Amino acid sequence: MHIVCSQCFAINRIPEDKSHTQAKCGKCQQAAYCLSPIELSDSSFYRFIEKNDLPVVVDFWASWCGPCKAMAPVFKAVAGQSDSLLFAKVNTEEAQKVSTDAQIRSIPTIIFFHKGKEIDRMSGGLSQAQLKTWLLQCVQKLS
Repeated sequence: MHIVCSQCFAINRIPEDKSHTQAKCGKCQQAAYCLSPIELSDSSFYRFIEKNDLPVVVDFWASWCGPCKAMAPVFKAVAGQSDSLLFAKVNTEEAQKVSTDAQIRSIPTIIFFHKGKEIDRMSGGLSQAQLKTWLLQCVQKLS
């Protein structure tokens, strides 16, 4: 399995008999996996969503957006309970190229990626139960 370091964005190969949750990055020696959402930028976005073997769930948000602020703790809580997925956030004000490429028209928008391909997206604020249900549906699409 390949996992992109949550600290330095180096690509790490994790042996099949090892857990990705315990992996240390070969480059920076920090934990490669993080249960909290990772902040992505225009420069780190594509590497993170394309080079991870685990699915990546990305929250596109903005600091002025009330529903985005309400959604943030829900997204973080679900990320902390989901070690088979990676979670990331993209500030649409700062990462304008990625936001344009992803055709973000409303925020918050959450996109489920697997190996760089968009599997599904959801716009608007969600409760924990709604987010978990949607994530389960996305994972089932991979089967």
